[in-house]
Amino acid sequence: MAAPTAEQRVQQTAAPRAPLASKTVALMAKPRVRLTVEPPGSRVCATVVLTEEPTVAQMEEPTVAQMEEPTVAQTAEQMAAPLAEDSVLARLIAVGRDRFADQYWGQQPLLSPAADLPGGFGALLSADAIDELVSQRGLRTPFLRVAKNGATLPDKVFTAQGGVGAGITDQVSDDRLVQLFADGSTLVLQALHRVWPPILEFCQQLAGELGHPVQANAYVTPPQNQGFSAHYDVHDVFVLQIEGEKQWRIHPPVLESPLRDQPWNDRKSSVERQAQEPPVLEAVLSPGDCLYLPRGYLHAATALGGVSTHLTLGIHVWTRFALAERVMSQVMRILAGNPAIRASLPLGVDVADATAMRPDIALITAALLDAIEHPDLDQLSDSMLQDARRNQRAAPVGPLRQLRDAEALTDDSAIALRRHLVASIDHTRSGLVVRSRAGDLTVSEADVAPLKTLLSAGTATAGDLGLDLTRRLLLAGLVTLE
Repeated sequence: MAAPTAEQRVQQTAAPRAPLASKTVALMAKPRVRLTVEPPGSRVCATVVLTEEPTVAQMEEPTVAQMEEPTVAQTAEQMAAPLAEDSVLARLIAVGRDRFADQYWGQQPLLSPAADLPGGFGALLSADAIDELVSQRGLRTPFLRVAKNGATLPDKVFTAQGGVGAGITDQVSDDRLVQLFADGSTLVLQALHRVWPPILEFCQQLAGELGHPVQANAYVTPPQNQGFSAHYDVHDVFVLQIEGEKQWRIHPPVLESPLRDQPWNDRKSSVERQAQEPPVLEAVLSPGDCLYLPRGYLHAATALGGVSTHLTLGIHVWTRFALAERVMSQVMRILAGNPAIRASLPLGVDVADATAMRPDIALITAALLDAIEHPDLDQLSDSMLQDARRNQRAAPVGPLRQLRDAEALTDDSAIALRRHLVASIDHTRSGLVVRSRAGDLTVSEADVAPLKTLLSAGTATAGDLGLDLTRRLLLAGLVTLE
């Protein structure tokens, strides 16, 4: 039987949906920058894409047409440029990737009901998993925070000594957490992308698809309680409802696209005033629902009925400002290399007289413009790539197993490039180096050809690479045995 066409698949999968206008709100469009660090195969390719500035759209209520049930044709449009079957982004958004990129990414909220997503989030986190994390995994601060009535409690309130032989004074105390949680405090499990394997893998895959670093926190709130007052984040978030229900109130930004050094508490009074206005989106999230919020949008959530748990994926987006910082850093290095710019101002200069310094300012301005108009794009990409490597980690690897596998190698041993490694072969002053999230490994010219094949294909045999090189790659954490 012939495979169905894309149109036929849409017709087969199209199902009635809740009115989109009741789930999403059209807000302000703005300029966007997208930095992607994409490994085609396993080769690194850093690309900076500056999109054309859209015009600013005024906030308005959804029209009657927007609130109508979507037709099959509209559903087909939403599913344009479908995500891969193994895409984790497809588990978070109920629209196609292109539509999400053009209409929502960094611009406006998107609420995707569980009925419009391929599956729930129970495999990522559960009540039993949370109990295990706080009672059996020996967590220390800051892997856990506790909040009540909009404020974070001091660490000493929920931590204790680790006991004999531990020498630890800030280990999470499950005894104290029982009392605090029963008394209405919210538990915040931070950096779960480092301590809980299902979330670790999910976040690594999502970061690879988005091209932006990802972190994960979980918020566990007792019934009828609010963990934090209205605030905004300086990173985009996906909110995944795990258990229970939570009512969310979303307000427009008091500062559009805030940077990391522009937190909400610097604008506390403005945030409090904005939070008193009618929300642009108010919704109850149930298990399996997912809410996307661009940075800057005010939000507050209250648990309803029973215990509510949601997982927040924080997307630490690359910004145009980050690009500007690197461009200006290049410019200043170029100016420092220009003898005319390094020259002294005239003898007897009056630094309070800007008019007298006009010729010098004109010289500097011309040099600045020339440097800005001819940036070193290779150096810029390399700088961003280094940050991308530092901001995420490669897939976990076991030191004991790596040593055991290195000792047992044969020519037939099948190896695979470590996942999420972001590796490349670079020429440096000290020679050829394989650079990756696992660190730098110096190699010889003879190693380059087999290494390029490995980076391109992702797999090889120890015989293809040579036993000596394969052992070095295993012990450096660059490859694993399949």
